[in-house]
This record gives sequence, C-alpha cells and structure tokens, in this order.
Amino acid sequence: MRPPLARQLALATCGVAAFAVLVSGLLALRLTSGAYDATARATLHRQAQLVAELVSRPTTSGAAGPRRPVGRLLAGSGTTVIRVLGDGRVLDRVAGATLPLDDRDTATTAAGQAESIIRRTRGQRIFVEVEPVGSDGGVVLLQRARDAQAPNRTVLRRLLLALLVGLSAAAVVGVLLAGRLARPLTRAADAARRLAAGDRDVRLPVDGSAEVADLARSLNALAGALATSEGRQRDFLMSVSHELRTPLTAVRGFAEALADGVATGPEAVRAGVVLQAESARLQRLVDDLLDLARLDADDFRLDLTEVDLRSLLTDAGDVWGHRCAVVGVELRLELPARPVVVRTDAVRLRQVVDGLAENALRVTPSGRPLVLSVTEQAVLQVRDGGPGLTDEDLAVAFDRGALHDLYKGVRQVGTGLGLALVARLVQRLGGSVSAGHAPEGGAAFTVRLTQT
Repeated sequence: MRPPLARQLALATCGVAAFAVLVSGLLALRLTSGAYDATARATLHRQAQLVAELVSRPTTSGAAGPRRPVGRLLAGSGTTVIRVLGDGRVLDRVAGATLPLDDRDTATTAAGQAESIIRRTRGQRIFVEVEPVGSDGGVVLLQRARDAQAPNRTVLRRLLLALLVGLSAAAVVGVLLAGRLARPLTRAADAARRLAAGDRDVRLPVDGSAEVADLARSLNALAGALATSEGRQRDFLMSVSHELRTPLTAVRGFAEALADGVATGPEAVRAGVVLQAESARLQRLVDDLLDLARLDADDFRLDLTEVDLRSLLTDAGDVWGHRCAVVGVELRLELPARPVVVRTDAVRLRQVVDGLAENALRVTPSGRPLVLSVTEQAVLQVRDGGPGLTDEDLAVAFDRGALHDLYKGVRQVGTGLGLALVARLVQRLGGSVSAGHAPEGGAAFTVRLTQT
C-alpha cells in the first residue's frame, strides 16, 4: 500500500527542517569557531603585551616586575605565563602552572622575538603568544583553545537549543499542515467512492484553499450531472418500454386471434394489416436505437461522395409528396436554380431529411403546408404548419425523448428518438442542426453543411 499523503508531507517537512537545522548548525559552528579563535588570539596577544609591560617595569628592589598583579589580571582565564631570560633560563611561572613550555618557544623568547602561533600538544590546540621584554628575553603566554572558547560553547549551546526549538515547531506545523491538506482529499476520495457505489446525494463543502474548493465544486457538479443523466436514462428506458409495450400488445393479441382461429376472412386480413403496421413500428424503433448506439461506436462508417442537395431534395419530395397527399398536407419544395454540391454521405443525409419530414408530417394538420427547402449556401430546412414549439421546447428539441415526454397525450408523438438521431447524424456528417420558428406557423429545423 502507498503511504498516506499526510505522512509523506509530514516526513518531507520534518526532513527539510532537520536538514536546514543541520546545515545551519554546521555553518554556525564553523563561523563562530573561527571568529572566537581570532578573538581569543587577539585577546591573548594584548594580554601578552600587557604582561611584558608589567614584567619590564622595575620594582623598588630592582627585581623583575611584580607577579601578583599579573596573577590577579589573568586569574581564571586558564592562561599560563612563563618568563624566559635572554640566556634561555626559564623562571618560575608568573601565572598558572598547567601548560608545558615548548623548547622552540623558549628559544624564540630568549632571542627577544615576538611570535603568535598555535601548537598541538597531546591532541589539543594551544594558543602561544611570545612577547619580548626589552633585551632580556621575554614572556610566553599559553592558553588552551577550549578554555578560550568557553564563551563560544555557551553561545553554541543556546544556538543549538534555538535550532531544536525551531525544528520542533517546524515538525508540529508540518504535521498540522499535512493533515489540513490531506483531509479534503480524503473527503473527496470518500465522495468519489460513494458516487461509484451509486449514491447521488453526495455533496462536499466548498471551503479551504482555491484548489480544494474547486475540487469540491467539480465533484458536486459531477454528482449533479450523474443524477440528471441517470434520471434521463430512466425516463428514456420507461418511454422506450412503453413504446415497445403498445405494439407488442397489439401483435400478441392479433397473433393469438389468428392462432386460435378467431379471426377469419376479412377479420384475418385486418389482423394482418395491424400486424404489419405494428411490426413496422417496432422495426423503426429498433432501427433508431441501433443507429443511436452505432453513432458512438467505432464501426459507424460514412461513405463520403459528391452529393447534389437539390437532386437529393427532389427525390425526397417525390416520396413525401405522396405521403402528404394521403393525409391532405400540402408539400412545397424550395429549390435553387443551380446544383448545390457538398461532400457528404448521401444515404445518411437522406435519413436526416426523412427523419425531419416524418416528424413534421406527424404534427401537421390537413390543409397546412410542409416545406422542404435548400439554399445555394448548402442550408437544408424542413418547415411545417403545425402547432410549433415554444422557446423552452427549442432548447431541448434534440434531447432524447424530451419532446415525447412533453407532448405525449397532447399531440401525435413518435418514439422520442427521431430528433436525437438527426442531431447525432448531422454532427457526424460535420454539419450543425438547429430548431426555430417557421413562417408557416409551425417549427423549422435547419441543417447547415459545408460546401466543397
């Protein structure tokens, strides 16, 4: 299993903080050590000058300078002061008695030379300051580096404490921040699992940072869209089930009448006519469903050729003119003077025209017109003189089953799939389709195609 995001963020924050503390501590140690070394050596040098001045100052007895003031001056500093005469003799230590004198330093002091160096003795660093005293040798000041850096260790301890406090604060803030960042993601993951399980009432609070709020809004919108989509699917399935049930009931009833010998003679002929009509209705519904399914599949094929829209609409007029005459509807053709050629699938485009014409003829009353029109700009129109559509209807005209549900029982309706199928076909043909109001008083459906 992958580690939780909160743990990763907390570990990353603590790791970065620890690294920063380590680097800061090392840099501080190096910088302060160098600075305290320089300061300690400068202080020791000034002390050496002061001691040399005190030692060279004669007393009333003519002896060497006083030792007690030097002892009081350097008391508690861990400094050893040694007097070396010009002949190389080493007198008693003026102050302290802990550090041995190097032979090289004795020779340097006896020669009356000044020197400021660092010696290493038994694994420890020793600061050495040699200061001449007139022409009679000089004094040597010796001090351990660790004694000189005692104040530095105090500063470093305080700095280390401050860094540890900072590290602890960073760790606490990192853990809290990681929890705050991961908590909305955990809620979002839980909401997604509930959505996957079928719960459509999932809603997340829109709060937190901009990204978290955007994620919550997106999941809420997804939940709403899924609920709407599933509601439409349920309505569509109920509508299709109803459309199937009606012809199936008729087919079953008349088939049973024929099988039982109840329908004979003219009644048998009538039963056959009903069976044929209802079978055709079932076939049309099944074909529409299959076409809608294939439009989303990869095997939906288009045979693109050069098609003359004027000729295509003329052929459609021959068919629909007869059907309109049967019900007393006037068919009008509006054709341009010249051919209008587009590159498209002639069969699928004729399917679009037939679908729109059938939808129009179904609602057009006797004595009213049905118009098939094409312009030189490759714009096809099917208009009717029926009851038309409201502005609200136009917005959902191509939604699957929308108009069917609105007008079932009010006016003649089809399967509820025709206009949805037309819209998908036109889209696959690379065109666009829209619904509007016709000057004939009914609805107008406009298909725009791209000319070659």
